[in-house]
Amino acid sequence: MQPRDNTPDRADTHAMAPLLNCLLREVAEPAGEAGVHRLRASGRLLRVRGGRRPGDPELHADGAWRPLTHPELVKLTVEELREATGVSHPELPGEMIDSRDAVAAILAARDRATAPKDPYTRSEQSLVTGHPHHPAPKARGGGPVASWLPYAPEAYARFPLVLLGVREDTVVEEGDTTALDALGTAPHGYRLLPAHPWQLDLVAARPEIREAFEDGRLIRLGTTPRPVWPTAAIRTVYAPDRDLFLKFSLDVRITNDIRRLWRHDLRRLRRVDAAAVSAFAVIESPAAWLSDRGYRTADRAFEELAVLVRDGLRPHLLPGTTPLLAAALAEGFEGSPLDTLTDPAPWWTAYLRQVVRPALEAFHRHGVVLEAHLQNTLVAVDATGLPVQALFRDAEGVKLLTDVDREAGWERLVYCLIVNNLTEMAARLSHHHPGWDPWPAARTELARHTVPEIPALLTSPTLPGKTNLLLRWTGADGADARYLPLPNPLADH
Repeated sequence: MQPRDNTPDRADTHAMAPLLNCLLREVAEPAGEAGVHRLRASGRLLRVRGGRRPGDPELHADGAWRPLTHPELVKLTVEELREATGVSHPELPGEMIDSRDAVAAILAARDRATAPKDPYTRSEQSLVTGHPHHPAPKARGGGPVASWLPYAPEAYARFPLVLLGVREDTVVEEGDTTALDALGTAPHGYRLLPAHPWQLDLVAARPEIREAFEDGRLIRLGTTPRPVWPTAAIRTVYAPDRDLFLKFSLDVRITNDIRRLWRHDLRRLRRVDAAAVSAFAVIESPAAWLSDRGYRTADRAFEELAVLVRDGLRPHLLPGTTPLLAAALAEGFEGSPLDTLTDPAPWWTAYLRQVVRPALEAFHRHGVVLEAHLQNTLVAVDATGLPVQALFRDAEGVKLLTDVDREAGWERLVYCLIVNNLTEMAARLSHHHPGWDPWPAARTELARHTVPEIPALLTSPTLPGKTNLLLRWTGADGADARYLPLPNPLADH
C-alpha cells in the first residue's frame, strides 16, 4: 500500500495558523475557557489548540464542538467580517484559498528539492508559514503554480535574470547603479537593465512595453550567466557571486500590496536612504544598514521595469559571523541556532542588545523610523550562534520624522520593533522553553535608552497591533496601517 500523502494536511496547518491569529486578534475576545474565543459580531464560539501557532479550530454549534476544515474556516471568517463591517470583499476569500494552495505547492516542491547548504540562504528561503498575523500570507496572485513556483524562495528557487538593453535616451536612473553594468554587455547606444523573469512575463504584453520592444527602445540580450536566488521578500534577489541584492517590481499582490516599485517611493529613495546611511555611520553599535544605492528603469515602463540596487552583505558583516534572517529564527528552520539552546536567556539578551539600540537611536537621534520587523532584520551570529550584530534593510519602508509627526513615527516603530519583532521572537523562545519569561530582560534593555517615549511604553497597558485582516477586508492601502490595542507584556513586569 502506498503511504498517504500528508501534504494537504500540512498545508491546512500552515494556512490556518495565521488566519486564526488574525481572527483572534481582530474580531474575537477570550470567552473565559482555555482556547475558547467569542467572535464579537456573531457571538459564536471558536475553540483552538496551541498558542502562537493555533490550529485544530472547532465551532460550537447545536451544543457540540464541530471541527472546521480550511474552506469552512474561510467561510466563517467571511461571515464574521461581513457582519462586523457591513461590507463585502469578493477577492479576499479567494486570496485565502490561494494562499493555502500555494503552501501545498511549496511543500511538495520542498519535498523534491535539496535545501541550500549555506545557512543564510536557507534562512531566507524557509518561510513556509510566513507572516503570522496575515489572512493570506502566501497568496501569489491566483496565477497557475507553474507561473510562480520557479521563482519561489520557499521552494529553494534559483534562476537567471533576463537582461534587457534600454536605449540610452530612454533610461531613467538615480543614485549609484554601476553594479548593473557588470551583469552583462549592452550594445552601443544601450544601457543594461536586468529584469525579473516573472515580472517580465506579467508585463511584456502591455501595449507600451510591447511597442518599446517593437521599435527598439528595448531589446533582449539573453540572461545572466549565473543564477540569482530569491530572498524572503520574493521580488528581491541575491547574486552571491557579486554580493549584490536587486529589488524589482512585481505586479502581484503579496500580503497587503501590489509589489511594485512605485514612482513616488523611488523619487524619495535617495533622501530616505541617505538619512539611514548617515544615522548608521554614527550609531554606537556594530549594526549596519544595507543601502539602497540607486535605481534604473525605462521611461515608458518606469514602475514596471524598475530595478533597485542594494548593498551586499560582505562589506558590513563582522569577521567570522553568519547572517540569518530574523523571521526565519522566529518561524524555525533546519540549522537554526535556537534549536540547540538549553538556556535561552543569554541568546535573548544578546539579541535585544543588537536589535533594539540601533532602532531606537536611529529614531531618537536621527529621525529615521526603521521598518524593523522580522523580515527586514538580519542577525549575524558568531561561531556559537550568539547574536553579535544586526543588519537592517529596505528604505522603501523607512519613514522620516521630517515627513511624519513623532507620535505616528513612534507608533510605527513600536509596532515593527516590539510587536512584530520582539514579541514574535519572545514567543518562539518561550514556546520551546516553558516557564522562562523573556520580558524582564526586554524591559531592562529598553530602559537603558534615554528615549522620552520609553517610560510610557513600559507602563502602557497596550501596544499597537496591525489589523491585516480588516485592512484587506476593507480594501485599505497596505501602507495605511491601522492598529488596535493589544495587551502589553512589558507592563506586567
